[in-house]
Amino acid sequence: MKLLQNKTALITGASRGIGKGIAIEFAKQGANIAFTFNASVEAAKELENELENYGVKAKGYQSNAANFDAAQQLVKDVIDDFETVHILINNAGITKDNLLMRITEEDFDKVIEVNLKSVFNLTKAIIRPMMKQREGSIINMSSVVGVKGNAGQTNYAASKAGILGFTKSVALELGSRNIRCNAIAPGFIETEMTGKLDEKTVNEWRNSIPLKRGGSPEDVANACVFLASNLSSYITGQTLNVDGGMLT
Repeated sequence: MKLLQNKTALITGASRGIGKGIAIEFAKQGANIAFTFNASVEAAKELENELENYGVKAKGYQSNAANFDAAQQLVKDVIDDFETVHILINNAGITKDNLLMRITEEDFDKVIEVNLKSVFNLTKAIIRPMMKQREGSIINMSSVVGVKGNAGQTNYAASKAGILGFTKSVALELGSRNIRCNAIAPGFIETEMTGKLDEKTVNEWRNSIPLKRGGSPEDVANACVFLASNLSSYITGQTLNVDGGMLT
């Protein structure tokens, strides 16, 4: 039997990169997929079709996770369409990198809003349905930068570190209701975004990692499958580093 058979997952920011990789691996494991996207309706429709090829139900929702009311409406719409949600993946995020001396207040606030407040918005919206069914797995996408910091990313590091504290607190609050909450801290994951970097920079990153390679979206997705499934039924409040040994 597939690890996520008959489960429904809601994944934010799934039209590309890590989020798309998670959606595909979850569909392979039998999960029905509700996902959010920001701009491209065409890309969302293509992903719907790709996921449905695995014999699951899939639907994309154009929604802004950073908006509290939009998050509430999203969860309502997903439950109307899928009847329930067993798994929430808070994956939506952005970067607006700059040194602290040069970063603007607007760029700091925007990254906190999209990366951290969105996690609050979606988690708050989903906990009542999960409490009612007495089952749920919430997985929040942090980063190794949230664990160790990084020059030029004070806003991003703060948002991702905040996710770790939020995750532990939710795990303590909801554990008695059989709702687990964990975080994943990816390292250097090679996606469309990293594909825009010059080859020298990418090779320097790879050589600094003990496993001598960048990760793939599938590496992160497999960790999500583990945390979403019954294989991790006694794990909550934890951060799983998917970083090739970067933080070792």
